[in-house]
Amino acid sequence: MQQVQTKTKGKRLKHSRYITGFDGVRALAVIGVIIYHLLPYKLQGGYLGVPTFFVVSGYLITDLLLQEWEQNGRIDFLGFYARRLKRLYPALVFMLVGTGTYITLFQRSLLTNLRSIISSNLVYLYNWWEVGHGQSYFDRFNGESPFTHLWSLSIEGQYYLIWPLILIALVLIIRKKKTIAYILLAFAVISALLMGFIYTGPSTLNRVYYGTDTRMFSIIFGAVLAIVWPSAHLRKHINRRSRLILDGLGIGSFLLMVYLYFELAGQNTFTYRGGMFIMAIASMALIATCAHPGADVNRWLTNPVFSWIGTRSYGIYLYQFPVMIFYEMRVPDIASHPITHAVIEILLIMGISELSYRFIERPLRHYNYRKLGETIYEFVQPNSKYGLKRLWLAPAVILVGVCLYGSAIAPTKAGRNVLQESILKNQSSANVHNKQALAKQRKARKIAASKKRMKRLLNKKLTIKQYKIAKKYQLTKQQYLTVSHQPLTAIGDSIMADNSHDLQTVFKQAYVSAKVGRQIWQAGDVLKELKRKNELAPNVLINLGTNAPMTPAQVKSVVQTVGKGHRIFWVTTHVPTRNWETEVNNTIHQASKTYKHFYVIDWHRYSFNQTDWFWGDNVHPNPKGNVYYTHLIAREISKHLMMK
Repeated sequence: MQQVQTKTKGKRLKHSRYITGFDGVRALAVIGVIIYHLLPYKLQGGYLGVPTFFVVSGYLITDLLLQEWEQNGRIDFLGFYARRLKRLYPALVFMLVGTGTYITLFQRSLLTNLRSIISSNLVYLYNWWEVGHGQSYFDRFNGESPFTHLWSLSIEGQYYLIWPLILIALVLIIRKKKTIAYILLAFAVISALLMGFIYTGPSTLNRVYYGTDTRMFSIIFGAVLAIVWPSAHLRKHINRRSRLILDGLGIGSFLLMVYLYFELAGQNTFTYRGGMFIMAIASMALIATCAHPGADVNRWLTNPVFSWIGTRSYGIYLYQFPVMIFYEMRVPDIASHPITHAVIEILLIMGISELSYRFIERPLRHYNYRKLGETIYEFVQPNSKYGLKRLWLAPAVILVGVCLYGSAIAPTKAGRNVLQESILKNQSSANVHNKQALAKQRKARKIAASKKRMKRLLNKKLTIKQYKIAKKYQLTKQQYLTVSHQPLTAIGDSIMADNSHDLQTVFKQAYVSAKVGRQIWQAGDVLKELKRKNELAPNVLINLGTNAPMTPAQVKSVVQTVGKGHRIFWVTTHVPTRNWETEVNNTIHQASKTYKHFYVIDWHRYSFNQTDWFWGDNVHPNPKGNVYYTHLIAREISKHLMMK
């Protein structure tokens, strides 16, 4: 056990906590988050480490404040705020400046809104900025921001600012801890219900995920635990039965957390209508057993590795996104060796976090800022005791200057490149073609269902226009005529959005619904709406998996939504810059063995090492690649249709 002493104007407060045990809880949370981002399909609920952090913060801060109140009869608010700023601000400022400088110098595609991002983070309002301007936390491909994860620090900053005042008001007005606990529990339930009511699908995901009001229940649970389970009043010596109960509670809550880490995907409705609430309760139970000196959980979670990770967890959480995003932007073949690259990224994150802890967080946390004037005076003296250490001021000034310059020139709206212009143009063309295709699909279904009529069509000669199309896409007469008359519904992301013109040139009866950034969990609503209108074609083409990993359960949901009487053609993904490529493609191939009428179109294998088929991102096919992409789809679909 370690002693944490906090000086106040009254008595010296001796606040005892089992710090190493809580470091273990922090370590588990941050490990889950890291694994989620580096091997996301292995740990679907790794993002749930954040509620655990919130519960820990709620408990430790409330426990500290209550002990100070009990021992001194007052709370030194200014001292509390100063300690929080000294703990959190230096590393945050360094991360913002360092990341802003790197973007300005080497990754200007990420400059958009840099000024607003940095300023909102400095005043701890970034989570609300994300609600209105940010991207989904689960969008791992579509211009992922190195700042997205900082939303949680803004919520913690708001909590540190407001909670001490609310807590003392409750203590002075209500007095009874039991009543205060009930009131707080009621607010926690309201916060959780608000999350469930507001969440109605992907369009409201950012609001419930980033909102202070919808995430506050986790912190409140920690505060409630500190009120009913104060560390200073827990007995070290308890009977064997009580100890076994506490240990069982700790083990059970830990196993439940692990289960949720593996099973609770960030796009599931249940996550926001009970899942996170359960995770917060499980975290509270684990923290309760960890805080009790009579239980064994603290000892089990205490080891050098967890202690190191726990004490560096703030830095690890800060630097994880910049390291991962900048690294993956520079390394084009992440998918070929995902484990190796994940290890490299983890080592980089840990190394930077250690340097930050040693040279920024710890020194500035213990620095007496009242002596700042004296320090500056000594710093500029000719024979200063700081000597050559003063040379560090030069790179610091350069970093700040470059970051300020980047913030000044940062656009508030991202410009469009050639690929984006192509996608917009093809999407516009597809929308016009879709109306015509839907109007003709009913007749096309009857023709396709009649073997005699299809046989007559296949025996016709190609017109000059048809011959040119078939030649361009390297299709035989039979292949072209087979697919050109087949009704097709295509659901996809930016890959299909850019290819829609080529696809509808060959598939005359194709309806294409494609959207930049679309992920598998967004496909269900599109398919349900088409089925409701009886506009879902017998042949369904799907190209999803570029923007995020997907699970067999998500594929199953899509298959069930499509339903019987439809053939599903699923295109494998070519996204070598992301570590989920192999797993996504394995999931697609496995689904073809599980479901009847599920066919794989292996674009990944067909396009392997064909770098001249793609734009500079090596993911989206260029005009040449779109021809080959369309050829493969037409060839494979015609093959299966001719076999029926």
